[in-house]
Amino acid sequence: MILDDVHRGIQKNKKRKRIGRGTGSGHGKTSGRGHKGYGSRAGSSRRLGFEGGQMPLFRRVAKVGFNNAQFATKVAIVNVSTLDNSFNDGDTVTVDALKQKGLISGRFDVVKILGKGEISKKLTVQAHRFSTSASEKIQASGGGIETLGH
Repeated sequence: MILDDVHRGIQKNKKRKRIGRGTGSGHGKTSGRGHKGYGSRAGSSRRLGFEGGQMPLFRRVAKVGFNNAQFATKVAIVNVSTLDNSFNDGDTVTVDALKQKGLISGRFDVVKILGKGEISKKLTVQAHRFSTSASEKIQASGGGIETLGH
């Protein structure tokens, strides 16, 4: 292989196809639309998933059962050790505070505090759910928990 051959014929900016500019261009007369038919008409477009008359992939794949994922409650989780690292002693941990610190993001329905790690600071934590170990650790460090309704 010659190193020069690797990049030969590759252009950084490809020129656009100028259709309907005479027969000499190779894209004159019907301008790449063929003769007659739906595709030759103005405003024609194929629907999403159309495979040229072949049975579309969506219809070929077996669809069995039911998935409840779209209806399930989306839970954002935060560990006790993360709270200990991110907040100062005596702070109140709210859902908004967690968002501002970047500990939770995206779309979620409830926030759950889990008990992984240790906590040494006295924090008042407001969340929708708490694991048993998380609530024990927060209260053991002198903090408090407030369960939010949802």
